[in-house]
Amino acid sequence: MARRKIDVTKGVAAVRQWAADPAAAGRNVRAMAVRYSLEELAELAPGRSVEVRVPPFGVTQIIEGTVHTRGTPPAVIETDSATWLSLITGQVPWPDAVETGSVVASGQRTDLSWLLPLVKL
Repeated sequence: MARRKIDVTKGVAAVRQWAADPAAAGRNVRAMAVRYSLEELAELAPGRSVEVRVPPFGVTQIIEGTVHTRGTPPAVIETDSATWLSLITGQVPWPDAVETGSVVASGQRTDLSWLLPLVKL
């Protein structure tokens, strides 16, 4: 397991602050909430077969399986911070975000619905 960079208490507080008023949450709050949630995701589903990207704040690799070492991985999930935070707090269901194109998921094992929500509000 990787060592956490963000204190769990501070990370959860950032997620909750964002959820209480997304429009008022500043860049630092959004960045901490995203980075914390990506760390949490990596703890819950360790591995390196799927890359989860939430630009510009972070990226992590999850789920055991085929490991890539160079170039674009075979399984990639990408979304913006608002969508990601809506997903990890349970405000938006995974299938809805994929269907509307808010989440771009390609490759095997890119359905994260079994891991969401990450933070219970």
